[in-house]
Amino acid sequence: MDLKIENLRVLVTAGASGIGRATALRLAEDGFRVVVIDRNAAQVDTLLAELTQAGRDTAGHAVDVCDRPAIAALIAAEARVDVMVCAAGIGPARSFDDIRDEDFRAVLDVNVLGVFIAAQEATRRMKPGGRVVTVSSRAALGGTGFAHYVASKAAVVGLTRAMAMELRQRQIAVNSIAPGFTDTGMTRAMTPEQHAAASALEPSGQPADPGEIAHAIAFLASPRTRFITGQTLFVDGGKSLGGLGL
Repeated sequence: MDLKIENLRVLVTAGASGIGRATALRLAEDGFRVVVIDRNAAQVDTLLAELTQAGRDTAGHAVDVCDRPAIAALIAAEARVDVMVCAAGIGPARSFDDIRDEDFRAVLDVNVLGVFIAAQEATRRMKPGGRVVTVSSRAALGGTGFAHYVASKAAVVGLTRAMAMELRQRQIAVNSIAPGFTDTGMTRAMTPEQHAAASALEPSGQPADPGEIAHAIAFLASPRTRFITGQTLFVDGGKSLGGLGL
């Protein structure tokens, strides 16, 4: 693959808000042609206007990541696909006793099936040197109050490794970024008490900025990291190291 980033195209799911938006902005700044995929049409339009005004080469689609025909069609319309960033995810807080079957299925649909669909459709178009970056979570290690989310993110880690193993012969790298508690719309939906309690558990006492996660995604999206595959990089300020008690 040509290492000139300005020749490369990257697709970002959930690219109009939170970590996905920060990633789209960072990769556009790096020189990628960014294709934003998000089910919120208004947010897609807002981001595209911002990127266009900044002189960036960009496109956007208001599509649900679980809608395979729509995902396949927009990918087929691209001249080439070099990088797929799978950032779409939901994670409503709910105690284990209160999680309903439909809650569990809804989270698995977006967080696991959505990753699978986007990655599978994208890699069908990729040439050697292509890259997939999934967004899992530190929650893959476990947690309370959102067992369905924990299960889904652990599945993303496993799926990432499985894809990496199958695609390595085609020289397509697949890696995952596992963010810790991050300041996004999803975490802001928590009650002020829940947000404060979660922030207090962070080594820094505050959530990560989405841009900090985007920097890590940009690292794995770069063609210069082609020899890294099947890995999950925790970006959580060190919380996953443990040992925070006195």
